[in-house]
Amino acid sequence: MTATAKSKKKPQGPAKAAGALGYKAHPQTRRVGHPQSQKAIPDRGQRVYKVRNEVRAMRIPRKGKIGGWAAVLAAAGLVLLSAGAQTAQAQAGQGQMPQALPEQPLISEKGLTRVSEHVYAIVGWPNIGIVVGDRATLVIDTGLGERNGATILRVEQKLARGPILYLTTTHYHSEHVTGEQAFPANTILIRPVVQQEELNQRLPGHMARFRVMSQQNKELLADVRMRTPDILFNGEMKLDLGGVTARLFLLGPAHTQGDMLIFVEEDSVLLPGDIVESKLFPIMPEESTMKGWIAVLDKLEPLKPKLIVPDHGELGDGLLIGKERAMLAELQGRALELKRGGKSAEEAGKLLTDELHAKHPDYGQAERIAADVKLVYGEDR
Repeated sequence: MTATAKSKKKPQGPAKAAGALGYKAHPQTRRVGHPQSQKAIPDRGQRVYKVRNEVRAMRIPRKGKIGGWAAVLAAAGLVLLSAGAQTAQAQAGQGQMPQALPEQPLISEKGLTRVSEHVYAIVGWPNIGIVVGDRATLVIDTGLGERNGATILRVEQKLARGPILYLTTTHYHSEHVTGEQAFPANTILIRPVVQQEELNQRLPGHMARFRVMSQQNKELLADVRMRTPDILFNGEMKLDLGGVTARLFLLGPAHTQGDMLIFVEEDSVLLPGDIVESKLFPIMPEESTMKGWIAVLDKLEPLKPKLIVPDHGELGDGLLIGKERAMLAELQGRALELKRGGKSAEEAGKLLTDELHAKHPDYGQAERIAADVKLVYGEDR
């Protein structure tokens, strides 16, 4: 199902999930420069959204020392690049890919790199994707809290060639969605229906867990305000950004129930959220499914993208899909062997943490293996 009039129906708003542990419901945003739906593509059930070529100025809501106006100079076709962006372009021309920055919640403009003709990434925690077309720009994920969102917005405004700004999120976790309040009200927010429903239900608890991890997290998540998406869709939709098309699609539950992936067709670049990572053992919260995750990777393999921008870990090529599947299958297979051999989930978790960490010493997040094993045990019924 696609983003038809039926699928644009709003779910129950964020206010339902707001509470002592949650966030403030943002007022309904106005739809400025909303995309015009085109005829549905036969056999795929997709709908293409093509933005109007218009110019507008955007007031950016900011706090503290950050302030002022930012004009979108689409009519002149100007591309403003910082020194960091120019350096990133030079790196891209030499075929260099940056290493992942240390895992910490502050995103830096210094992490900007050009991945392909239309795709940029701010490498950090998490990696942020930016797809730049002649008429519109798509930002993928927001960082943790308004401060990180403001950093991403500054980068986007330096790269943008068109007047329209789209924002979407790969899944509901705090570091991927809670920076959305930094974006101006005329940003067009797009999210899958299932992801929005999961966000309403689970985001307050997820933020509560993040807040107690560090004082910095607590400050970043001190005053989160979420807004109702402008476009909700089921299954798949396409965005014509002007000279480049972004395909937004779901393949089923995996890391979360509402995982969304983005494929930039002209550049053959995949932005898979947490579904494909680089040299990281998976984080599997209670809503994850190992069986589903492997099934999604099997569906993804035929796409054969040239480049992949994972949400976490180093940027890489299409081989990351196979590597991710092999690692998950190994973890799942060994856990089931130990279960059938009479080992408890706790015993298997300890054994496999040592075993897999020794076998893959360059992989991070080995401390998550024990929880992954418990999930595999739970699915084997």
